[in-house]
This record gives sequence, structure tokens and C-alpha cells, in this order.
Amino acid sequence: MKRALLTLTSAVALSACNMAPTYVRPAPPVPATFPADTAYPSATITERPGLPWTALISDQRLRAVIARALANNRDLRAALANVEAARAQYRVQRAARLPTVTGDAAASFARRNDDRQNSYSADIGFSAFEIDLFGRVKNLSRAALESYLATEEGARATRITLIAETATAYATLAADQELLSLSRRTLASAERTLALTRSLNGAGLTGKLDVHQAETTVEQARSDIAANVTQVAQDRNALDLLAGAPVEDALLPQSLETLTDGIAKTPAGLSSDVLLQRPDVLQAEHQLKAANANIGAARAAMFPKISLTAAIGVASSALSSLFTAAVSPGPPRLRPACRSSAAARAAISTTARRNATCIWPNMKRRSRRHSRKCPMRSRGRVRLTSSRLHSSVWSSPASAATHWPRNAIALA
Repeated sequence: MKRALLTLTSAVALSACNMAPTYVRPAPPVPATFPADTAYPSATITERPGLPWTALISDQRLRAVIARALANNRDLRAALANVEAARAQYRVQRAARLPTVTGDAAASFARRNDDRQNSYSADIGFSAFEIDLFGRVKNLSRAALESYLATEEGARATRITLIAETATAYATLAADQELLSLSRRTLASAERTLALTRSLNGAGLTGKLDVHQAETTVEQARSDIAANVTQVAQDRNALDLLAGAPVEDALLPQSLETLTDGIAKTPAGLSSDVLLQRPDVLQAEHQLKAANANIGAARAAMFPKISLTAAIGVASSALSSLFTAAVSPGPPRLRPACRSSAAARAAISTTARRNATCIWPNMKRRSRRHSRKCPMRSRGRVRLTSSRLHSSVWSSPASAATHWPRNAIALA
């Protein structure tokens, strides 16, 4: 009892071993609290650091474009697919901490000399289940978990980047549209100036140099219009690429001024703890934890591993008694049989559920006088094959009868 208790205590103590380095988040080299002085405004934000993008963007057109980008962007879909793959990999690794149970069932049907010999068997068990004494499997599971969390934070970073890129592309399109409108107004003004200069030159009030300078201004304005038209088209294509689908004209920005009014400013006094919640920072932290777990698994791999394998099964010659037949606790008792050849052949089918005791070899070749004698008195003509009997009995005495030839006599 004491030895069993000591073994159990040792196994529990060893299973609590963890050889991975302990992760400690380093303290940031900044003050822990916001400075409280007359030169600093009082902090009024007591909520969790960070703001959702819907709180910063109130323009309905821009919100619709961002929502479409979040729904259709291919890069974001790829990032989410990577998250699903990492989650599945973590589940696979976590399953290694539990035994894998397998079951099997088999049936065989045979016929010999008009006698059916059927056999049914079923077994269940587990194999190569590792007892995690030094935390190797546990650390591998922890590493897979941290990798999954890092991938998830990477997907969050991709989402935030997509929102920022879409808003930037939308604002860039609005600004280039304003530049295009300004270039067109500049061209109209330059053309009026050129017409006036030509009128003055016709009247002799200005020279040809002034006319050429006015023409240069007009051509420069036309060049600016062409460049701005190209830039607006590129901005439109970039916005369609980010949105994952063509953006209708009704969702395009009307003017830069209205868009500026629809984007809020970051409130003053926002806590710097928001930097600790950045997805890229959290992703790097999870990757560091995964590396520590891998170190622990590598250290545990230097120690011996203990695996368990166990199985249990039943077998019977009848399917109805596969799970109900009694298991023989020991070798069957051997008793002589006094049967004739015809009686022995008839006894094979009636006593198939009893233990086989002896074999009467070459019964058909014996004379009628010897066939009626007791096998124990036939001067060695009966062989008691206990070793063959033991190798034939599985879980039920009835299964032994399926392994004997026709001239075998099975008695209880």
C-alpha cells in the first residue's frame, strides 16, 4: 500500500514539472501615471484605452465603404483563414494530451464438411499514450495555443490596417478630386487671362512676351488637369481594390470639407496603455510565449518517455453471445469420452459450447470394437491435448469448439 501511494505521489509530482522559462512582461520605461501638474490638463478618460473606428468616423459614405472592405477584402479573408488553420492545429496538439481510443470488430465465416464454423470478435483499447511526466506534451500544446493567439492578433492587425488604408484612400481620393477641381478653375482663369493679353497685344499695349507667358500658364494648367485626372483614376482603382468590389459614385466623397467634418479628432489625454493593446505588440508577445513553451518541450525531450498501451476484447462463435458469454477463469477440466464414431460426429454440433477435452484421432479408421471402447482404455489411442486447448480458448468456452476438427469430442 505504501509503495503504491509513493508511486502515485511521485507520478503526480513529476506531472507538475514545467521546464519552460517563466515569461515576465518587462516594465515599460515610462511613468506609470499621467503627470499631475498645472501644466497638464486633467485626465477625463476613465474608460478602456482605445476607441472603435465607428466612434472616429461619422461620415456615412465612408462607413459604407469600410464595411464593404471588411466584408470583401481578400487579404482579410486570408488572415481569417490562417486563424482557422492555427485554431485547428492547436486542437490537434491539445488532443495529444488525451488517449486515443480505438475499437475493432471482425467476423469470419467458414464451412467444413457441412458444418458451419463462425467466429466473431470485438476489441477496444488505446496505444502509445504518453504519460506527460516532464511537461513535454503540455508545453507543445501551450506553444500551439500561443501560436494560435498570435495568428489571431495578426488578423486583428490586418483588420485595423485595412480600415486605416481604406479611410486613407478615401481621403486621398477626396483631396485629388479637390485638386482636379482647382486645376480646372485654374485653366479657366488662365484662358481668360490669355484672351485679355491677346486683346491688349492687338491694341499695342503689351508685347509678344506677355502673350507667350499667358500661353505657358494655360498649357501648364492643362498639364495639371491631365495629371490630376490620372491621379483620381488611380485613387478610384485603389479604393475599389481595398473594397473588394467597385464603389458606386453615390458612395464617393462629395468634397474634402464635408469629409473632414465627418472624421473626429483623437481626444486629448488618451492613455498610453493603448500601445500595449496594439495587435502587433500582442502578436510579438504571444510569439515569445510560444518560443518559451518550445524551449520547455525541448528540455523535456531529453528525459525518457513513458507510454501506455492497453486493449481488451471478446470472441465467440455466436454473435448473440459475443458480449454475454462467460469468460473461463482457468483451463478447462479434461475428462475421457466414451462415444462411438457416429455419436462423436453428432456430439460436435450439440456440445460446441462446451470445453474440448480430448481428440480421438483417426476415428474413422478404427474398428467397431475399438470405437466403442473408452478412450482412456484404448492403449494410448486417445491424446489429451491440453496445450492445444489452451491456445484455442479465448474469452468464451464456446469459442474453443470452432478450432477442433470433426472427430473431436467436447465435454464439460
